[in-house]
Amino acid sequence: MPARKISEVVRGQPILTARGTISVREASRLMTERRVGSIMIVAGDGRLAGIFTERDALARVLADGLDPDRTPIEDVMTRDPLALTPSQPLGHALHLMHDNGFRHVPVVEDGRPVGMISARDALGLEMVAFEAELEQRETITELL
Repeated sequence: MPARKISEVVRGQPILTARGTISVREASRLMTERRVGSIMIVAGDGRLAGIFTERDALARVLADGLDPDRTPIEDVMTRDPLALTPSQPLGHALHLMHDNGFRHVPVVEDGRPVGMISARDALGLEMVAFEAELEQRETITELL
């Protein structure tokens, strides 16, 4: 299982944050410019309040017929998302994403965003090791 610390993955990573009052269109534009699949929404004190992803844009905005120019991101974000700390292993993030069916997990220190772990971070040797572990887990589950 990947033993690399999350801090190694997010070190030097530019993070994308915004206030909840920006529009869905503006958030989507920022995500497109930065070539990322999510944006962390912060409260006035800088603490993580929510996350908005490309999946949210599709399922919570377009599919529901909302106007992206008039819909504030706070109306369609995932509030109080699960988050990780930099000291945790990347493997923990992979399990969290797999078990909960999402592809982005915010990384916070004292409640403030310091990075984002995405499924993309798991590519390469770590992904191969993770898939092998999942297969092993499924085999054990079948035996029990």
